[in-house]
Amino acid sequence: MSEKIYAAFRSIGAYVPKKVLTNQDLEKMVDTSDEWIVKRTGIKERHIAEDNESTSDMATKASEIAIKRAGLSAKDIDLVVCATVTPDYFNMPSTACLISDKLGIKNVQAFDISAACSGFVYALSVAKAFIESAMKKNVLVIGAEKFSSIIDWNDRNTCVLFGDGAGAAVIGATTNKEEAFIDVHASADGSYWDFLITPAPGSVNPATHAAIEEGLQFVKMKGNETFKLAVKTLTKDVKEILAKNNIEGKDIPHFVPHQANYRIINAVGNALNMSENQVVLTVHKYGNTSAASIPMAINDIYESGKLKSKELMLLDTFGGGLTWASALIPFAPKEND
Repeated sequence: MSEKIYAAFRSIGAYVPKKVLTNQDLEKMVDTSDEWIVKRTGIKERHIAEDNESTSDMATKASEIAIKRAGLSAKDIDLVVCATVTPDYFNMPSTACLISDKLGIKNVQAFDISAACSGFVYALSVAKAFIESAMKKNVLVIGAEKFSSIIDWNDRNTCVLFGDGAGAAVIGATTNKEEAFIDVHASADGSYWDFLITPAPGSVNPATHAAIEEGLQFVKMKGNETFKLAVKTLTKDVKEILAKNNIEGKDIPHFVPHQANYRIINAVGNALNMSENQVVLTVHKYGNTSAASIPMAINDIYESGKLKSKELMLLDTFGGGLTWASALIPFAPKEND
């Protein structure tokens, strides 16, 4: 009888564009202020990709780091999953296919996931399923966004929130249960579809001069409604995944929430009685990078030396769809790396 196969979180990598857009820069562009942005969101700056820098370009750089840190080469990857709502091209080809080509990965399954800010954790659930069914051995999971490409820089309600970047992880097969993903929850409620939306182009609003002139190609958000629902949903989801797995919040070394808004993160952290040392916070320097948010945050604690082998991460996210997801995952780098 063969040993049971589990999914293990082997490595993390990230890429952040060089260009920094500060709140002071935004004060010159729209009717806003550094004080207002920080008070409402906690964001102080965000990174913006160059005009000739695509989502797949950023994702490729993050992926190269993750693959190297996993002690692998591109030829060892047998599935590429990219979470993004800002793909290089509308509908096809998938950004995952472009990333695969740039990495030199040939004849390997590759596809995108569209779950907005929840995309990376959604993709982790896919990687877990592929590995535990023995269909794949090394899955490259990416969250990458060039959100600046769908921002209306005249809309002060959205342009202050988002930034660009990419994060990637290698999920590998293991027979060691101590390295295994403990649990992943992923869910959605499409009745709130209009809370976060990019209206065009699509089959509802095809690309026309009228649609472009109306600005339907830019992200639209119902801010207050989204905020209230996010706090309620994230708190409930985390309490459920902890209870299901008989884990207490105080025993989580690294709570990695989606970096959308400091007030949301703080409200959820307080509701779960998390200390400041447990909560990973990067929103102040990157803003909301959607699907890239969580892997970029994990990379931050890894590169700062805070994330150690075998330490448990609690991931929690919420995004357009509406979608939400949580995960309990130990960091399990190869012992010989």
